[in-house]
Amino acid sequence: MEKLEKIAVLDSEVQAELVDSVLSERGIPHLMRSYHDSALDGLYQARAGWGHIEAPGASRDEILAVIEELKRQASSATEPEEPSAEGQ
Repeated sequence: MEKLEKIAVLDSEVQAELVDSVLSERGIPHLMRSYHDSALDGLYQARAGWGHIEAPGASRDEILAVIEELKRQASSATEPEEPSAEGQ
């Protein structure tokens, strides 16, 4: 197996699960590393992010594209809809 390197920091467990799912579906080798530490009861995660992805450097661009696409989808899903002209 190729040497793994830190590719990106993830914001939340939900984002980590989504990214993990997409990368697994595409057959992209990766490792998810959580920053959770039971001794600190998750305090470090609140400051530093959920954790990070490690993968071969050759997969960096594809993984970053997956993360950006998921962020774009999440932001478009939370944008308020424009009121329609019919309701006026």
